[in-house]
Amino acid sequence: MQSTLAPGVAPASRHNLRGVFARRGFRRLLGVRLLSQVGDGWFQGGLASSVFFNPQRAASPIAIVTAFAVLLVPYSTLGPFVGVFLDRWSRRNTLFIANAVRALLVLPAAASVWAGREDLVFILSALGVVALNRYFLAGIAAAQPHVVDADWLVTANSVVGPAGTVVYACSLASAGVAFRLLGSGVHGYAIVAACAAGAYALSAIATLTYFGPTALGPDEAERPVVSLWHAIGDTARGLVAGLRHLAHHRTAATIMLAQVGQRGLYGALTIMTLLLYRNFYHHHNPGATITGLLRVTAAAAVGAFLAALITPPISRRYGGWRWVAAMMFGLAVIVPVLGLPHRDMLTVALAFIVSTVAQSTKIVTDTALQSEIEDDYRGRVFSVNDTGFNLAYVLGLLVGAMALPDNGYSPLVVISLGVGYAALSAWFSLRYSTLIARARVPTP
Repeated sequence: MQSTLAPGVAPASRHNLRGVFARRGFRRLLGVRLLSQVGDGWFQGGLASSVFFNPQRAASPIAIVTAFAVLLVPYSTLGPFVGVFLDRWSRRNTLFIANAVRALLVLPAAASVWAGREDLVFILSALGVVALNRYFLAGIAAAQPHVVDADWLVTANSVVGPAGTVVYACSLASAGVAFRLLGSGVHGYAIVAACAAGAYALSAIATLTYFGPTALGPDEAERPVVSLWHAIGDTARGLVAGLRHLAHHRTAATIMLAQVGQRGLYGALTIMTLLLYRNFYHHHNPGATITGLLRVTAAAAVGAFLAALITPPISRRYGGWRWVAAMMFGLAVIVPVLGLPHRDMLTVALAFIVSTVAQSTKIVTDTALQSEIEDDYRGRVFSVNDTGFNLAYVLGLLVGAMALPDNGYSPLVVISLGVGYAALSAWFSLRYSTLIARARVPTP
């Protein structure tokens, strides 16, 4: 399949927002995702505030990473395995079930926050909500080519990701406002987290109402009635087939690996920013810490929106891979310049730029996978992508937590991150250009 990232100017009507939004299926799928991400902001805002910013608790950097790992690593390990079912079962039905179950799991998690407990019920409920979120997003990505023409995938991806980020950021901001009204305590955190159940339920109902059982794929899905062990074996074989399929699409695999590497560096920046606001910029002031981090989140949302505007035209004119390489090289300079002074507003500016780069990379990566991977394997490949994405993030958090002091102030770490972006840019540029030269295919 020819990459939609190929250079050249296509007719304007094939690459504009009006053309994408003219597709009713796209509008509905986007609405399903945005409703779900409203719930993500409320739920994660309530849990994060309870764990990280509770005045009665002072989590260490390693404890913070452990909390992230508990939520992300189990699904990241099993993600490709369960992702096979995105290629076997009705994606409409799995998206509905995922959010319906999440709506139910929110309630015991919120009850644990209300009681001030971090027991097994809390861990399992929160783990289920977050794990199903990654499954849900992988299903949305795999289903998108069924509601958008191939020629519009770049523009569609430039809308979906940033729109989700903006809605998520607004949801977090509304959570922050609620904390101000309800007070920075476990009861306020629990109420906000519980509200997520309503958003997840609405998203589930919309999925069931908007789409027929086969509208979102997979094409010619198989639904055999077999024993559990046979199904497990068949799933494992399907996963291996998906990995082999990805191995034969090396350009898509290369850009996916670049995004994974960038996500690891993003994880280190995340833990550094969290520690700076909690223990350096606003020491022992939970209210000011949350307000400061909301500014960072808002800046990141604006950066994601900017990425949606600039990535499609730049990718079509110069090539998506060149745009990704150039942005990573730019961060090699910008991260030390804005990060070394360790100033509040410079950190906000850095969040804006890093988010622009991260979202642009995601748009290019998602489009490459959607364009180059066959539909029969697309769900598996997106689950593999999610796994690398999450594991790299947790690894970046862990390395950052081990390298950073409790207050997050470390010029050496900032410089090291700049070097990391430079090395990643150099590797990606060399690898991708070599593959293109060997394959003698149009430059994506």
